[in-house]
Amino acid sequence: MTDPISDMLTRVRNAISARHTKVDVPASRLKIEIARILKEEGYITNYSIKTTEGSNARTLRIFLRYGPKGESVITYIQRVSLPSRRVYVSSTEITKVLGGLGVNILSTSSGVMTGRQARKSKVGGEILCNVY
Repeated sequence: MTDPISDMLTRVRNAISARHTKVDVPASRLKIEIARILKEEGYITNYSIKTTEGSNARTLRIFLRYGPKGESVITYIQRVSLPSRRVYVSSTEITKVLGGLGVNILSTSSGVMTGRQARKSKVGGEILCNVY
């Protein structure tokens, strides 16, 4: 797999379109941090990490969130920075997603954080994805 983050976002996107309540993704520290931010921002209900017995493989289970009428909370989730084309921004160049209604997730020297947090702490980094 050349881009595990894109794979995670695609699995989430496919699970939402199929109206699943949860989706399993191979776990990594970066994916767990992205799931943490999605939970903090209210896009997912919860997440958990499962370890398979007999091997060191970990699985990240993401519990998706839906509205009262069954509509998905996540309407758009897309990878911005690709392995072939990285997108780096300074703290002053971080744009608001959907006029501030959405979230962009950045990988910075201070860890993985939202664009709002990165602007507040005046750090730039690589834009991983946009969500709204």
